Amino acid sequence: MNRLFRLPLLSLFLVSLLFTACKMDHDMDDMKHESPYMKIMDAMMMEMDMQAKTQDPDHDYATQMVMHHDAAIKMAEEELRTGSNQEMKTTAQDIITKQRAEIGQFNAFTSGHQPMQPLVPQFNTVQKTNMDKMMTAMDARTITARPDYDFAQLMVDHHQAAIDNSEALLQAGRNATTRALAQAIITDQRQEIAALQNWLTRNK
Repeated sequence: MNRLFRLPLLSLFLVSLLFTACKMDHDMDDMKHESPYMKIMDAMMMEMDMQAKTQDPDHDYATQMVMHHDAAIKMAEEELRTGSNQEMKTTAQDIITKQRAEIGQFNAFTSGHQPMQPLVPQFNTVQKTNMDKMMTAMDARTITARPDYDFAQLMVDHHQAAIDNSEALLQAGRNATTRALAQAIITDQRQEIAALQNWLTRNK
């Protein structure tokens, strides 16, 4: 009889333990997305998802990169407001300066560009996959509530998504302007990722 009673009790205990673990994971995810940096990223993803797609790779790359750069600028501005490490604050200011200039170039391109045939809907799928990969990488990060550290680690993932989408544009794009911008972003942001990772190693 005792054994018969023990088995249901053990099952209840295991279910309770599993429920508690799941609730803790959910609560930690909620706390992570309370980070000002993650709030910026969540808003960016929502804006990107709502953006109408033309299925022209050059046009859609340009419009999406404007949103992507705008999020980087907002994250950098948050770092300038709340960070204390001079190296990271300098990095943040560099990001603001460079990416504002690139937003100007992208907007100039889209203002005078009409989507071209043939359309390439697969490009939008690749873009979405790259952005989802970025958010998965960010979700895997441990948010420390140290503004400089969180800015650096999340900016690594943000830059990597820009590189991934720029590489996709080089495969599918047909316009010399966007291709040149994509190559410049790849070169610049690879260098910035290396510098950010170096800083993270030195400031654990």
